[in-house]
Amino acid sequence: MPPKKLWMPQEVYQLKVTLLGTTPPIWRRLVVPAEMTLEQLHDVLQRAMEWENCHMHEFRVGSKRFGKPDPTDKGMGLPAIGDERTVRVFTVLGKVGAKAVYTYDFGDNWQHGIVTENVLTPELGKTYPVCVGGKRHGPPEDCGGVHGYYNLLCAISDADHDQHEEMLEWLGDHFDPEAFSIDDINRRLSPPQRRRAKK
Repeated sequence: MPPKKLWMPQEVYQLKVTLLGTTPPIWRRLVVPAEMTLEQLHDVLQRAMEWENCHMHEFRVGSKRFGKPDPTDKGMGLPAIGDERTVRVFTVLGKVGAKAVYTYDFGDNWQHGIVTENVLTPELGKTYPVCVGGKRHGPPEDCGGVHGYYNLLCAISDADHDQHEEMLEWLGDHFDPEAFSIDDINRRLSPPQRRRAKK
């Protein structure tokens, strides 16, 4: 007898992702498949926010936490964490208004508010996930969280700041906090074989 096939909704979700604490906000609007796992959504968020996937992360939905389970957590008395590899987006973000918080880098504590804005029928011939909107460049890795990021912006914009030269050298001259390109984000989101085909 063949194994029972798991039912998956044939929908896509429009998600608004906002980096909490940023003013004006750094945000992305993404359309993702309902059957995507939270592990896959983590990868999408990394690419969309221009992070480099160098640190630990977790999702919080209400009082539940999801991420990469660590067998040592139980022995240390830490609360259990759901396995992001087996949890599908439709089970936690499947309704308009559903919310989650995605935390990346527990040191810098980048918290992203995620809200489901719309449940849509996939467009024929369109590949998902896709970015359909957003504003501003994501902060660089390891800059000290939201507070550190704004200190960095202050330093690079003020030639008299005592860390001006040091921060410019660390960042490089190419960093523009206002820069955002849907095309660039979608190139990052496209599967490797599609990226190769476009070159």
